[in-house]
Amino acid sequence: MKEINNIAIIFAGGTGQRMSNGENLLPKQFLKINDKPIIIHTLELFQNHEEIDKIYIAIHPDYYEYMQDLVKHHYITKTAGIVKGGATGQDSIYNALKLAQEENHNKSIVLIHDGVRPNITKEVISKNIECAKQNGNAITCTSCFETILISTNHENPKHVPYRKDTFAAQAPQSFHLGEIVSAHEKTRKVNPSYTDIVDSCTLFKTLGKKTFMIEGNRGNIKITTIEDLYILRALIRYREDLDAFGLVGAGK
Repeated sequence: MKEINNIAIIFAGGTGQRMSNGENLLPKQFLKINDKPIIIHTLELFQNHEEIDKIYIAIHPDYYEYMQDLVKHHYITKTAGIVKGGATGQDSIYNALKLAQEENHNKSIVLIHDGVRPNITKEVISKNIECAKQNGNAITCTSCFETILISTNHENPKHVPYRKDTFAAQAPQSFHLGEIVSAHEKTRKVNPSYTDIVDSCTLFKTLGKKTFMIEGNRGNIKITTIEDLYILRALIRYREDLDAFGLVGAGK
């Protein structure tokens, strides 16, 4: 009988083209911060969280064996499977979800997370699990500090929503395993290339499903540009300093 588990789905199937400066040969998830690849920083957050039972990883096919070696070298012992990513991020997530579904109960909670978001807190992971258990899903968000402009021609603002009503969706985004797999399969029948589906929240909303927000931490940035690397270095150093002194909020 399949068990109900709390599962992290970590997707890192990209090649990091927006990070390329003509010199970087490795995708961004493998670039090192403090002598450790970014994706390992991310995986350790779930490895060290007592509520997470299993981890599944979707990785670019060219780096499948390399990822296997990294997991072994850094003792990511909760890793239950590594799958090869697909043509899009959503394809990669779907591949990992299908493997998870083969081995776990459909009522399991899955936390879908970017491999290049290595600075979420323990509290945010716990809030995702709690909200998904109570409401069926959880979308990590932070309120926007800057004014958001809506423009369809990319030249003139068409609409300016009230800032107090705007939020930035982040990750993890969490669901019951069976429901998110079903959402993918319905979408793949009518939109196999996942056109305009930028994340799991969009996928759910496109199908008319209600989603629930939880508050994330502001250091939970996605590494996309070279500048983000410098910010991440500072954030990780800050978190490690807090941990060293046993201060409240030390990356927990």
